[in-house]
Amino acid sequence: MNRNLLLAFVAILLITNIMTLIFWRQGDMVSLDENDTKINQKDPVAAVGDQAISYEEWTASLRANYGKKQLEKLINQRAVEQLAAKNNITIDEKVIERELALLRTMQGVMTEEEANQKEQEWRRAIIYRYQLQALLTDDVDIPDEKVRTHYEEFQDQYNVQATTQISHIVVEDTETAEKVHEELENGASFDLLAREYSIDEATKSDGGYFEFLVNSSQFWPEGYLDKTKEMDERTYSEPFRVNQGVAIIYLHQKLPAIMFEYDEIKPYITQELAMDELGNELSADPLWNELNIDWIYKKE
Repeated sequence: MNRNLLLAFVAILLITNIMTLIFWRQGDMVSLDENDTKINQKDPVAAVGDQAISYEEWTASLRANYGKKQLEKLINQRAVEQLAAKNNITIDEKVIERELALLRTMQGVMTEEEANQKEQEWRRAIIYRYQLQALLTDDVDIPDEKVRTHYEEFQDQYNVQATTQISHIVVEDTETAEKVHEELENGASFDLLAREYSIDEATKSDGGYFEFLVNSSQFWPEGYLDKTKEMDERTYSEPFRVNQGVAIIYLHQKLPAIMFEYDEIKPYITQELAMDELGNELSADPLWNELNIDWIYKKE
């Protein structure tokens, strides 16, 4: 997936998350989300001064503004799932992992729980997009020579280099480093300690966050990459000497390299080129005629 498509994909995910509201009714209590946050539907959901906004007003507004669009999205998902199953369309796990890796590198620091939840959302969206693409391009013939030429020209964009996500705290001396390490051992936040103690002005205000670095990059501070090889994810290192003074690094996550042989990625390049040839956006609308779909809105 090229950069523009990836950004569009993330934007769609963000919009979907904002628009989606999941209600599980248990008497007067309703669950608002997958975290099982509950409210009483008889109680106001907000108040502005002495004016209350009722649960009914809120949900009516959601239905009016997002109801049709969200229902259409759910129908599209079910349609693609059913047609993909009927046509035995499955997506290679390696391709899914590639897309997940690209999306992970666009995120900042997340807790393990946040990361797992995001990954589940991303995985569903990735499978949907690739299955939809396969269904839409099933009848489009792309010559093997064209696919091979495209692969040879853009091979690097289909591979993912090994990357590592870290934060760090740099202090002037061993005594300060040992003090910071002791505070970490006592449960202090790495982010807050970096803001308080770190002398690295480039990362201090971001809690020491150093972002993702490609493992082959020349921008790694000396000794950092070797240090991460000894560490588990979501752990911090012992203090160690660096050019600026003494550092402690936090390893958020490691993403392995994902490299494709031509035959592995060929079907997906073929679909990509077929979509370009069709000149169509990635829409499930053409699939509606292949299934018996009945809904409360008329298709425009």
